[in-house]
Amino acid sequence: MPSSTLVTFAAGALEGSGSVLHVVPGDGASVIVVDATPFHPVDHTWPDHVEITEAVMAAISDEGEFSVGADIPVKRGAEGWTWLVGHRLAGDAPEWLAPGLSVGLSVGAARRAALSRGHTACHLASLALDLALADLWRKDPGVDALGNPDFEGRANQTSRIHEDGSVDEYRLGKSLRRAGFDTETFAATLSEREASVNAQLAVWVASGAISSIVTDGPTIVDRRTWVCELPDGKAEILCGGTHVSSLTEFASISIMLDLSDPQLLVMTTTAVPAA
Repeated sequence: MPSSTLVTFAAGALEGSGSVLHVVPGDGASVIVVDATPFHPVDHTWPDHVEITEAVMAAISDEGEFSVGADIPVKRGAEGWTWLVGHRLAGDAPEWLAPGLSVGLSVGAARRAALSRGHTACHLASLALDLALADLWRKDPGVDALGNPDFEGRANQTSRIHEDGSVDEYRLGKSLRRAGFDTETFAATLSEREASVNAQLAVWVASGAISSIVTDGPTIVDRRTWVCELPDGKAEILCGGTHVSSLTEFASISIMLDLSDPQLLVMTTTAVPAA
């Protein structure tokens, strides 16, 4: 049985080489799979002999069924499947790009850095939000990575990382109220809660805390954990993405809370890179 793709992005690699395993034609966009890659399977673009538009999850079953992205019929890491990183091309694969060929891979450093800042800022903002809302729980919702009531885990329904920031949506419906969260007091004190989150983020950025990714193994399906040595304690969050190496890479992180829809909280996080 073939091995899952070896990945080096967790250690910060931007360059690498690999042997082409599969060239899969598509509707004007081929997918290339190599045995090792520095790409994180989201959408890092890079200039090379062929242009990669995004890196995507791919999988091949023990019976030889090859699937990409949303077409994969099983959950990530399922038995009977080999898990791969596919590199989607802007068009058809050139004839010279064939299985067995050794190729070089290069990730756009500026985009990687901006996405890493956005991802780390997203985690920090969620932890600061949990802390700012801690007094609004009448029941125990479980705890987050710093031991505070886990609003993030209970209410978050979408989280979208982009360059130097993120947008998170939290459902404030009946189920959250039944879980013991005081939505009325939250709505009445929204501006104070926002200010509290931003004050906490400023303290954490000023600390220059170390941030890292701890991996359980070298393949795309091995567990990876974001770890940050904050003044309030060590935060550890399961996370497959890339992150900054320390909070000194930020000039600031701030959030805005939008409760235009009383059933839906939108938190927009903005990171400003250090000069």
